[in-house]
Amino acid sequence: MSTLSESDVNNKKLAAGLLGIFLGAFGVHKFVLDYNNAGVIMLVVSIAGGVVTCGAATGVMSIIGMVEGIIYLTKTSDEFREAYIDQQKPWF
Repeated sequence: MSTLSESDVNNKKLAAGLLGIFLGAFGVHKFVLDYNNAGVIMLVVSIAGGVVTCGAATGVMSIIGMVEGIIYLTKTSDEFREAYIDQQKPWF
């Protein structure tokens, strides 16, 4: 179990959710949750893959980020804490 308070969990949930929706293509929401490897993967795929595929890879990463942001925001605080803070579930 994490040592974060309920308000800290809610703040992380809100920040990760909104960043996932608005900046999800660049993996910013992953860095907020301390999933640095997943964040770097999303960032590299969005930038390098986007250049190679004329933006298609960035579009795919944007959709993934948006879906993850919505998932974060629709979970209860307890579900969010268990899945993304305690169990460190990096994808969906």
